[in-house]
Amino acid sequence: MKRSVWSWAFYDFANSAFATTVMAGFFPLFFKQYWSADVSATESTFRLGTASSIGSLVIMLLAPVLGAIADRSGARKRFLIAFTFLGVLATAALSEVAQGQWLLALVAFFLGSVGFAGGTSFYDSLIVFVAPREKLDSASALGYALGYLGGGLLFALNVWMALKPATFGLVDANEAVKLSFLMVAAWWALFTVPLVLWVNEPESHGESLIAAVRGGLRQLNQTFREIRQEKEIFLFLLAYWCYIDGVDTIVRMAVDYGLSLGFDSGDLITALLITQFVGFPSAIVFGRIGEKHGAKRGIYIAIGVYCLVTLGASVMSSAQQFYILALVIGLVQGGIQSLSRSYYATLIPAEKSGEFFGFYNMWGKFAAVLGPVMVGFTARITGSPGLSLLTLVILFAAGGFILSRVHR
Repeated sequence: MKRSVWSWAFYDFANSAFATTVMAGFFPLFFKQYWSADVSATESTFRLGTASSIGSLVIMLLAPVLGAIADRSGARKRFLIAFTFLGVLATAALSEVAQGQWLLALVAFFLGSVGFAGGTSFYDSLIVFVAPREKLDSASALGYALGYLGGGLLFALNVWMALKPATFGLVDANEAVKLSFLMVAAWWALFTVPLVLWVNEPESHGESLIAAVRGGLRQLNQTFREIRQEKEIFLFLLAYWCYIDGVDTIVRMAVDYGLSLGFDSGDLITALLITQFVGFPSAIVFGRIGEKHGAKRGIYIAIGVYCLVTLGASVMSSAQQFYILALVIGLVQGGIQSLSRSYYATLIPAEKSGEFFGFYNMWGKFAAVLGPVMVGFTARITGSPGLSLLTLVILFAAGGFILSRVHR
């Protein structure tokens, strides 16, 4: 592949470190044990769940504006760099937040999440300038592959540091986690450099930022009206929003849930690593299931597995069970994402795939608004982590039911 393709794909290698080490791994762990150690497990779950939902909602509201800028202003790289800078600074700032300062930690995490989501949005928009149309699939796959690899490698090193701090000359696990936040920031910045140097985009056609935003919002509104008129597409997107919200909530809240049950943090992080490295090859297996039996059937299988996992997690009592559930989630996590995208591609008009996939990516990337709130409020009201997790079955069941109304 061309140097520009590899340079573009390495941004996935760069920012996936935030998704794994910070978002899914150490932040929820450190938030409960260090920044919110003075409150009950259910209260910290409520704080984290509410903050995650607010962050997702704000990012979702920003998404149309980001898309308008990406489509019309011709300043994709500049905005990617700006959002990356925000994410890098916020992630590094987490290492300086003192014990008990939970609100400051949530603010830094929120800003880091905005930087991550904004950078990813502009990163996606640059793919059309680095690869010809017939190579877009392979270029996109390279990005996903490097993302799994980069996020997994740094996360594995960070876990090793946290479990064996003395090996790295560190005082304790707390110091290791703080250093990990700095390493994520440095990793994110370093591996963004190839994109900055070797990915180019066409010259701007001179449209002002305000005009770009207005034009993009009009375009988004037009695309939404078309989607509403296409019943099958609208129903699929509604189903996708439900079940992918459940998937994303599990990713964000799994460590917090395990801590609420009293599991050792080392066991929880190891389980996350299992999910990370199993997820990538499972997508390939599910691709074959889709080819032989249809993508829709494969999605049903994944939704069914997630329902069973959620039910099992609500009554689990040992770290060994958590390992098993992590392995099972890894087997379907990549598959449900992969088949959802390929099935959606069969529903939309090929000549408008850019607009329609822009709408799809908005839902996919900025989901997890409802799920964390459901989990957080249920935990606070009932005082039961198990009951709070069961609320996610509602999302999976709703997604599966609405998907059954799609007849194409």
